[in-house]
Amino acid sequence: MVLLILAVAGVYLLAVRRAKRRNPAQGWTPGRSVCFLVGLALLALALLPPLGPAADTDFRGHMTQHMLIGMYAPLAFVLAAPVTLLLRVLPPTWGRRGAALLHSWPARVLAHPATALLLTTGTLGLLYFTPLYNTAMNHPAGHWFLHAHFLVSGYLFAYVIAGPDPAPARPGVRSRLVYLGIAIAAHALIAQAMYGGIFVNIHAPVGQVQQGAEIMYFAGDIAELLLAGALVATWRPERLTRTTTRTRHPEFEAAVQH
Repeated sequence: MVLLILAVAGVYLLAVRRAKRRNPAQGWTPGRSVCFLVGLALLALALLPPLGPAADTDFRGHMTQHMLIGMYAPLAFVLAAPVTLLLRVLPPTWGRRGAALLHSWPARVLAHPATALLLTTGTLGLLYFTPLYNTAMNHPAGHWFLHAHFLVSGYLFAYVIAGPDPAPARPGVRSRLVYLGIAIAAHALIAQAMYGGIFVNIHAPVGQVQQGAEIMYFAGDIAELLLAGALVATWRPERLTRTTTRTRHPEFEAAVQH
């Protein structure tokens, strides 16, 4: 796991170096590289000892791991703008294919806030109020599948809500704030139901489940506040959307035009 995380960090930093060489005038914001490394550090914290092994037997450890993998690390990765970096380093032919993929209808459906909300928040009820969580924890493959789901769905939601990367189907700020508000309310309701033992199907001591619910409630609120802050930081006036897109993502516009 350590070698994999270091390898991913190396690939990203090499891509940044290549992007700077191909177009020195555009450069690359150091803060984006820092965000990517922070995301990897959060993943390492979640998956390596002592938290990684503890999460297999302690529900509090699982919930802490869930917060790190599903909410905090994805936000850091999104702020690192990996799609923009990829478009800068790909050959022109592959860049055009990537731009076309972003405009395709499956990508538009997948990158819609409603889809991202369903995959992140909607599946929590299925996980903790059905036997799914207990089944997954009893099988290593299922546990790793949960990790992958948390990371991918969390990244997708953060990307749709506040990502600096190009997203042709991304709705306006007001709509994204509504979806973010729904996510905040849903997280709170699920955490409260978990704390009260309402419809919960988790094979763990009651004290652990209640403390896990508290972690979900408070850590989730902080993560969503950070996401709201990222939305404000990356917001641009909607009447200047096309001009802003060309200015902030010239490599995306070039790929589309060709």
